Amino acid sequence: MKVQDHWRGRARYTVFDSDGSHVEALIDAWRLDAQRPARLHLVALTDRLQPGFHRIPQADEGLTLDLVAAPLETALAELNVHPDFIYLHGAQGTHFVRPLARLTKLGARLASSGLDAEQRAALAAQGFAFDGDGATFSTRKPRLPSTPEPDRCALVLGAGVAGCAAAARLCARGWRVTLIERHPHAAMEASGNLAGIFMPLLSRDDNIPTRLARAAYLYALRLWEQLGGIGRAFDGDQCGVLQLSRDAGHAAVSRAIAQEGRVPPDFARWLEPPDAEALLGLPAPDGGWLFPQGGWARPGGVCEALLASCGELLTRRFDAGDVQLERLGDEWLARAANGNVIGQAPTVVLASGAGARHMAQTAGLPLQALRGQVTHLAPQDAPQLPLVLCREAYLTPAANGITCAGATYDLDADPLLRAASHEENLARLRGLVSDPRAAEGAPLAGRVGFRSVAPDRLPLVGRLPDFAAAGATERLRDVPRHPGLYGLLGYASRGLIWAPLAAEVLAAQLEGEPLPLEMALVDALDPARFVLRARRNSRHPDPNATDIGP
Repeated sequence: MKVQDHWRGRARYTVFDSDGSHVEALIDAWRLDAQRPARLHLVALTDRLQPGFHRIPQADEGLTLDLVAAPLETALAELNVHPDFIYLHGAQGTHFVRPLARLTKLGARLASSGLDAEQRAALAAQGFAFDGDGATFSTRKPRLPSTPEPDRCALVLGAGVAGCAAAARLCARGWRVTLIERHPHAAMEASGNLAGIFMPLLSRDDNIPTRLARAAYLYALRLWEQLGGIGRAFDGDQCGVLQLSRDAGHAAVSRAIAQEGRVPPDFARWLEPPDAEALLGLPAPDGGWLFPQGGWARPGGVCEALLASCGELLTRRFDAGDVQLERLGDEWLARAANGNVIGQAPTVVLASGAGARHMAQTAGLPLQALRGQVTHLAPQDAPQLPLVLCREAYLTPAANGITCAGATYDLDADPLLRAASHEENLARLRGLVSDPRAAEGAPLAGRVGFRSVAPDRLPLVGRLPDFAAAGATERLRDVPRHPGLYGLLGYASRGLIWAPLAAEVLAAQLEGEPLPLEMALVDALDPARFVLRARRNSRHPDPNATDIGP
C-alpha cells in the first residue's frame, strides 16, 4: 500500500523514515494530493547533522519535518512520535522492535526492506502482521487513547519574546490567540533591550544545558530565516560571536573539545590567540571560540516580526495592567485589577517572565527576578568591533549609534539606572578588550531589565504543576497539573534563542504532535521538576544550598 492511499481521509498523519530517503518524495506527494491530510509530520533519521533533534521549519504551515541525528535504537528511545506509516531500512538486530512497537499507532503500515527472518519474526510477535507489500500493526496490549482535538483558543499572558513566540507558533496551527500585556506595547520589560546576543553553548560532556542550547539556537536561526531574516525582518546582525577564554585552563578544555573534531566549523571554531587577535584587532591572550552564525538582534524587533506572522488570528489586549487568573468551569478568565474580564479561553500560556511570581497559580515555582543593567555607549567612546565579543560580559558592535555593554546580575529590585552598575559594566568591558582606560570619561546611558531565572538556569516549558495537590508524587507524569494552564518561563539571559523552540515544544504538546526534542530534554524543561525537587529537599535538605547567583 502506498502511503498516499493510507493517509487520505485523515486530518493529520505522521511518517517515520529510518534513513531519510523518502522525505523529498513524501513532501512532493503531499503537496500534489488534493485528498492529503491537513497536517503531515515527517520524522526521519539522518547522519548529516549535529547530534539530537532538528526541527526544520517549512514554507507550508501544514507540514512539519524533524531530522533526528541518532542511531535507530537511540532515536526510538527518545521519540515522542506515534507514526501512521513506517519506512524501515537497514535495521540491525532485533533490539529496535519493542521500542518501535511501543510508539506505533494501531492500524499503522510498515514498509521495509532488508529484514531477515529473525527480524520479521520479532516484529510479528509484537503485532506487525505481514502481507504482500508490508505489514499492518495491531496488538492486544492496552494502547494510549487518541489525543482529542483541542479547542484552538488560548490566552497568552506576556508580550515579550516568550509570549510573542507562543502566539506565533499557535497561530501557525490555526489557533485563535488573545495576547494580554500589562504595558501599552510589546517588549517593554526584559525583551526591551536594544541588543540581545544569540550563541550556543559548548561542553566537553555535551551535557543537558549544552544539548538544549544547541537545539534552541539552531531552531531559532531557522525560524528567523523563515520570518524574513536577521537584519531584514528585524534589527540585528549575524556578524558572529567571539567568546574569549577566561584563562589558560579554560583554553585547554576548549582546545580539547576542538581536537575531538565533533563540532562542525560553521557552528563553532576554536581560535588560538594569534587567529583570535587577527580577527578581533585586540589582544586575546587565551584564544576563544568563534560562533560564525551568532550575533545580536533587537528583541523588540523579533517580537514585532513574530506577531506580524500571526495575521488575523491574533487579538491584542495591551495596556491591561496587572492580571489575575480565575478558573470557571472549563475555561480560564483573565481579570484586570478592576475585576473586568479581558479574556477567556480553555487554555492559558503564562509567558510573563518575572511577573509570573505574583500569580497565584505559579507562586510556588522557585523563580527569581535578577536585575540586569546594560550600559549604552556612543560608538566613538567604545572599541570598534567586527563582531560580538563576550566572556563574563558582552560588548556589541555599534548599531543605530549605540554600543551595548553588559549586563549586571543583581539580586535586588531597583528599576533605576545606577552609577555603580555602569562602573561594573565598564570594568568588565576593559577586561574584555585588555584596555584599562577604555570608555574612560564617556557619557553613560543604559537600561534596566529583570530576568526570570530558575535555580537550574533552565526554562520552564509545559503544563504547570499544582503544588497544593502534589501529595507524595514521585514521578513527573504523576504530578497533578492545573487544567489547561501552561508556562513558558525562566529564560534567564537566553530568551532570544529559547523563545522559538520552547514555543514550538508547547504548541506541539497542545496539538498532540511529535515533539521537536528528545524526551530526556523535554523532561528537563518540565515545570513539575520543581515539585519533585521540593519533595527530595524536604527529606534530605542540602546544608550548602544557596540562592541564585550570577
